[in-house]
Amino acid sequence: MRLSKQGPEKVPVTTQNMYWTLELASKLEDAPWPASKDELIDFAIRSGAPLEVIENLQEIEDEGEIYESIEDIWPDYPSKDDFFFNEDEY
Repeated sequence: MRLSKQGPEKVPVTTQNMYWTLELASKLEDAPWPASKDELIDFAIRSGAPLEVIENLQEIEDEGEIYESIEDIWPDYPSKDDFFFNEDEY
């Protein structure tokens, strides 16, 4: 809800401008999961994450949800299984 000169005005929240890359999403790996939207924004600010991360988090439609991991925010976030290397070799 935004306040205008005439009073409160409901503005629909869209996620059209939200985009994630591996680099941006990696900035949230050490976030205090599970976390609310506000906690994630606070973490991003305190940890010096790029402005794009903060803007993406602000674009999330918030209904008081608690997010368990980055996959709850970006379902396409690749897991370790998505990478084709053998950890035993390293």
